[in-house]
Amino acid sequence: MEHKMHPDCLEIVYTQEQLTKRVAELGEQLTADYRGKDLLVIGLLKGSLIFMSDLIRAMDVDMTIDFMVVSSYGDSTTTSGNIKINLDIKRDLKGKHVLLVEDILDTGTTLSFIRDLIRLRHPESVKICTLLDKDKVVARKVDIQADYVGFPVDDRFIIGYGLDYAQKYRNLPYIAVLKPEAYA
Repeated sequence: MEHKMHPDCLEIVYTQEQLTKRVAELGEQLTADYRGKDLLVIGLLKGSLIFMSDLIRAMDVDMTIDFMVVSSYGDSTTTSGNIKINLDIKRDLKGKHVLLVEDILDTGTTLSFIRDLIRLRHPESVKICTLLDKDKVVARKVDIQADYVGFPVDDRFIIGYGLDYAQKYRNLPYIAVLKPEAYA
């Protein structure tokens, strides 16, 4: 299904069809890796919501799900570096295989903080699945990498498929570059 590009978008980076295909591939890989394991999938809201919804439906394994609400951007285009946990998980993680699902791995500051927090709760394993992975050389401020990556993306401000600017554009069915004048 062809979608008209939103007027605030500069270009579409990944189409709905590309996203659907890649999520299905990740689902197959995660199914193989987690079959027979006590899996807890934790989505980092709000950005991961659409990706995680599609991803868990593409996985053919028993799992439980939970969410954390973590913020470091506010309504800005760059992270503040101040990580705030607005909603934490309450369950015991001992013996669980935890899969953290994120929309984009950028500076790595937030995801590194969350991963380390989860590790303190003694799960069997902690892995990261991100839809988008920004260029490590340009974006990373901490040493972290995802175990599962949907797509690489260069260092531009992107929106759609759960990613937002000031809580808008999450519902776009594709990933696009936001025009600078939309956030200037």
